[in-house]
Amino acid sequence: MDITHTDNSADADADAGTGSGTGARAETGADGSTGITIHWVFLPHDDPDAALAFYRDGIGFEVRKDVGEGAMRWIMVGPADQPHTSIVLEPPAVVPGITDDERRTIAEMMAKGTYARITLATADLEGAYARLRKSGAEVVQEPAEQPYGVRDCAFRDPAGNLIRIHESS
Repeated sequence: MDITHTDNSADADADAGTGSGTGARAETGADGSTGITIHWVFLPHDDPDAALAFYRDGIGFEVRKDVGEGAMRWIMVGPADQPHTSIVLEPPAVVPGITDDERRTIAEMMAKGTYARITLATADLEGAYARLRKSGAEVVQEPAEQPYGVRDCAFRDPAGNLIRIHESS
């Protein structure tokens, strides 16, 4: 499964407040790139074995690292053909400084499926949908054309994270 990112906004850095504060764009190379890539993204898990089964067996990602034990495991997964782009599945709310109230809120949001989400892409949407459905993943949406111009489907991983998969061209 190919992980892609498309920036359709000419002023994305200024709009997001990540520019210099003047609306100036970052300098780019001859090919228009900034040389910055997506390396890791983090998603919470509340059952490392179920998360591993979903991402490895259901989606088909390779396991790159599995560190820790019990519920305190950090599992790095990603597409075999993109060794520098990974999802780190981590225990929720282990960041220093989070209060007990914040931990409860995170647990409640995870239970409702409103805490985290990610969008993946594949050229074979029907095949990915069938594979995940067969694995027992919770289907949120069957493959469908969206009014914003993509064809996609959606699942929830075992922790409740929303996983959208859109069809790439």
